[in-house]
Amino acid sequence: MATSQLNPNAISHLLVPLQLSGNTTEQQNKMLQEFLGEAVQDAYKTAIEQLDRHSAQAVLDMDKKLKREVAGAVVEIIHRHTVSDKYKDEEVGSNRVYPPTYRVRPVEAQVTELKKNFPSLGSCHEKLGRRPLPEGAEAWFAIPRWQALAPTYSAAVEMVLGVLATKRKFQNRIIGRLGPTYLRQSERSQLAEKILGEQQEGNDILVVGAQAGMLHRGSSARRTRVAMAGNEFGLGVFAFVSMLLTHPERLSTGDTLMIDCSGDEYSVRGDYTFDRVPLFDYDMAGIEFSIFYEDRARNLWGTPTGFLYKLV
Repeated sequence: MATSQLNPNAISHLLVPLQLSGNTTEQQNKMLQEFLGEAVQDAYKTAIEQLDRHSAQAVLDMDKKLKREVAGAVVEIIHRHTVSDKYKDEEVGSNRVYPPTYRVRPVEAQVTELKKNFPSLGSCHEKLGRRPLPEGAEAWFAIPRWQALAPTYSAAVEMVLGVLATKRKFQNRIIGRLGPTYLRQSERSQLAEKILGEQQEGNDILVVGAQAGMLHRGSSARRTRVAMAGNEFGLGVFAFVSMLLTHPERLSTGDTLMIDCSGDEYSVRGDYTFDRVPLFDYDMAGIEFSIFYEDRARNLWGTPTGFLYKLV
């Protein structure tokens, strides 16, 4: 049934980032105010030493314009330093891109395809896919709640991989090693999934603003995790395979940007030492699913991520 197009200007205020770690604390606010105030005082003292009467008056004449520029510069500096320097050396340059045939389909078409593969899936708030995108996202994707398909995350992963194997040339290098002692979702991704489920309550298929790997290409999985925006979270195997089922072109050429799923964590020995990350490659033999070290950066791979926003 046809639906009217939502007015982006009327709803753009809804796309305020929803920070996964919550709002700043009163103590943090006080500390920020104190040390930023000290920095402004230091800058003032240094500037005064370099002024004479004429130049000082020229500055005073700028009044409101100068205040705006100073405030804008401080905000820009603060935001520039919100990204952690941790694992900064685990980044390499990459010129890998998406295949030229890759195009994101409308959410309605994605939902139709998902229901063909999983007839038990219920509703989806498809109209969310008509909103402006959250900053950082490339498109809206329809991704099922894994709980709508299986009792455990591992079982849901096995299910979507099984469907993928019926549609594509597919090699699973870790077959039989996808139980909870081997594979788990990161805490951040679990929290994001919970929030999305609450926002879109009653729907089996969630509409998620996401990017398919380009944003973090060339970074190790753990560097990507610490460099994410406050409202950003890694997508795991289940979410990415769901995207791949609706967009097979995403992995269809050997020179494309491959995928590591840093929304999941993997233990190679099944001993709860989670220091690996699930990985998807593509070559002449088709799609290969395996694992890789979380601290290794390669120009070949990027991490797909989703973005939360306040829904009111």
